[in-house]
Amino acid sequence: MEAISSHESGPDGMAVDEWLLPGAALERFEPPAGMMLAAAAEDKRGRYGFRVATLGFLIKPGCSSEVLRKPDIWDLPGSAPWLLGLVNLRSNLVPIFDLRRLFDLPPRDGSAAQLVLVFDQGEKAVGLLIDDFPKPLFDMNRLPGLPQLPAELQAHVRNGYAKDNTVWLEFDHETFFDELARSGK
Repeated sequence: MEAISSHESGPDGMAVDEWLLPGAALERFEPPAGMMLAAAAEDKRGRYGFRVATLGFLIKPGCSSEVLRKPDIWDLPGSAPWLLGLVNLRSNLVPIFDLRRLFDLPPRDGSAAQLVLVFDQGEKAVGLLIDDFPKPLFDMNRLPGLPQLPAELQAHVRNGYAKDNTVWLEFDHETFFDELARSGK
């Protein structure tokens, strides 16, 4: 059934029984010349990037995230030095990691603001210490290959992009933290 059947008139004076159902109307849609469609728009849409020491990371599109400033991080006795502890975020315990310690990167400047980027929500939430607030990045150039990365990170970076002499890594935080949890490192 393509049309809605009724004896009412619409705002344009057409009989409602001449209207198409939304799905049928969309199938007939022809975009105007020069209009950018969603697939093309996605290539131009910006991403957010954050830094940890010399590494630049991109937040996955569609991933919910938030930044916490100087949260109280509760230690987990006996945990690895790169697992800093837990943050209570809206009654969810969120593990907080320090990639500098995990990848043996230079230590953080003591005067730097302590910022935590939390990925996802609820039971899936996980946090990282980051160097500064995430920033929007547009018109990045995809790299033909990836630079040398820490071994633990290699399987979780799909692509690299260049913007303003900085390499930004397409980071899959979900697979990274799943593997980190399984390895018990």
